[in-house]
Amino acid sequence: MLMRLASALSRRADLVTLGAQGLIVDEASRVLLIRHGYRPGWHFPGGGVERGEEVEDALVREVLEETGVIILQPPRLVGAYAHFAEYPGDHIVLFMIRHWRRDATPRPNTEIAEQAFFALDALPDGLSPGTFRRLQEVFGRAEPSSAW
Repeated sequence: MLMRLASALSRRADLVTLGAQGLIVDEASRVLLIRHGYRPGWHFPGGGVERGEEVEDALVREVLEETGVIILQPPRLVGAYAHFAEYPGDHIVLFMIRHWRRDATPRPNTEIAEQAFFALDALPDGLSPGTFRRLQEVFGRAEPSSAW
């Protein structure tokens, strides 16, 4: 069902969508990544902003649902990116999250098959290209881009 919806949205050039994602960093400077059950690759946790919802509220909701992470202080805005290569009209807003806690980790399910922290020098195979580019930019290894 989710794959069909994503496929339908990818062909709708007249829609404008917005997503919020979190670059969650732990005390060892590792980043939390998720692997979805419905699409390939490792990604930042996050999801769509609902009508009438503020971007940071969507981030808080999605990160908690997907990873169990509770954001303790306002996240830092990293940037807003056009995700047009995969979904015409889609934009992603990325936030850095350094102040957080996790009381419990959700069990794998059909949406989130796996989640793990990774050191920047030991990133997983199958890292999505957009996630890789953002990590390179945020940690000073590449020039910023406006395209996801």
